[in-house]
Amino acid sequence: MTHAQPTPAASSDKPPLRRAGVWGWMLFDVAAQPFFTVVLTFVFGPYFVGQLAPDPATGQVWWAGTATVAGLVMALASPVLGAVADRAGPRKPWIAALAAVKVSALALLWFAEAGSPLLYAALLVGSAQIAAELSGVFNDAMMPRLVSGPAVGRVSNVAWGLGYAGGLVFLFATLAFLAASPESGRTLLGLAPLFGLDAASGEGARASAPLAGLWYLVFILPMFLLTPDRPAGAPLGAAVRAGLADLSATLGDARRRPMLVRFLLARMLYQDGINALLVLGGAFAAGMFGWSIVESGVFGILLNVAAIAGCLLAGALDARVGSRAVVLACVAVLGVATLGLASTEPGSTLFGLVAFAAPASEAGVLFATAAEKSYLAFGLLVGLAFGPVQASSRAMLARAVAEDEAGRYFGLYALTGRATAFLAPGLVALLTSASLAFTDPLTASRIGMGGLVLFFAAGFALLLRVRLPAR
Repeated sequence: MTHAQPTPAASSDKPPLRRAGVWGWMLFDVAAQPFFTVVLTFVFGPYFVGQLAPDPATGQVWWAGTATVAGLVMALASPVLGAVADRAGPRKPWIAALAAVKVSALALLWFAEAGSPLLYAALLVGSAQIAAELSGVFNDAMMPRLVSGPAVGRVSNVAWGLGYAGGLVFLFATLAFLAASPESGRTLLGLAPLFGLDAASGEGARASAPLAGLWYLVFILPMFLLTPDRPAGAPLGAAVRAGLADLSATLGDARRRPMLVRFLLARMLYQDGINALLVLGGAFAAGMFGWSIVESGVFGILLNVAAIAGCLLAGALDARVGSRAVVLACVAVLGVATLGLASTEPGSTLFGLVAFAAPASEAGVLFATAAEKSYLAFGLLVGLAFGPVQASSRAMLARAVAEDEAGRYFGLYALTGRATAFLAPGLVALLTSASLAFTDPLTASRIGMGGLVLFFAAGFALLLRVRLPAR
């Protein structure tokens, strides 16, 4: 039987946030976040739906379908790779190999210009997403070796907040210097785009992808240089055989830990809703209100500011009230906010209970209509909650497993975060497509997005029955 080795967290008296290895680990989130913020949600996603696709509903179906396929691959690969990595030892070589896939796919997205097949962009985005998510599995599995006890929740939330800060900086730079409004040809600061990028053909949005890849390469370097990794274990072939056996044993062991299983199932549901909301939210708004890249990007900046504040607040609350209470509160807020987003259309919100007299936009004014302001308010609630719910969920598991089983259990954690990942975007795509038979595209998009509320409600109900002790 393999026994956990003494970890730096256990052997050092230095506080976690004063250790270089912990900061190197946390900077992984800074490296990774611009892909999710800029490429998936607020810049390339709206470009895909608004300019590449023939109409918003078709774009939403394709974008949701891409997330569905990527989720299926993640669900199958993450627990197996996590178990193999436990036996092979170091996590960093896996992160390096996945970085090569991610950066290559992002670089090729520059060629996803108007008129190119939607399948081309979808394949590249899906490949980058799979590599990004699998990298997160290996990075998360390093946490129990670095931090233990009550500090886990704080470090996890600080790392997530730093990630949103990195995403915010990258997003602002994209809007300020690269992505311009097709109407005016000017960026958010009123400047002509750098490098002569053409706003009408979406070159600013396309350029954001390879630059996100470059950012990733720069900011993962501290993790490789400063963060301690596990020593080398079995050769790869033996690690695969032993890892698969370990995975089978872990599944049997998990059945003897019912609270852990219940937590993983609850997270499977609410994380699926979060994943779909993050991937589809910016594209949904672009289709609903006709937002340009600039407006979608400003919306993203505001959400990231809210996310940073939410993570800082949750980092303090986690140590006082526990990770479970933080997660429950955040899932409830996400359910309410998603219902609000889906209920808002250009002339009303709350499913028509609140109507607006003047839905027409004022030229040159961001979020000019009351409906857009309502959407923005619900979006800020999402921003406050979606960072802490993921950071505190990660902390719950890190407290409950030993370091030598972290890869397997974080593989299962990723599996339950992705096992139904095809369901939420798939449900959105199905409801949107089916609704097109009897209603207009904008209403069909709202009906599709409304289906996400079911995942938050079910996850909240199951999490109420979870009492997960520390290891």
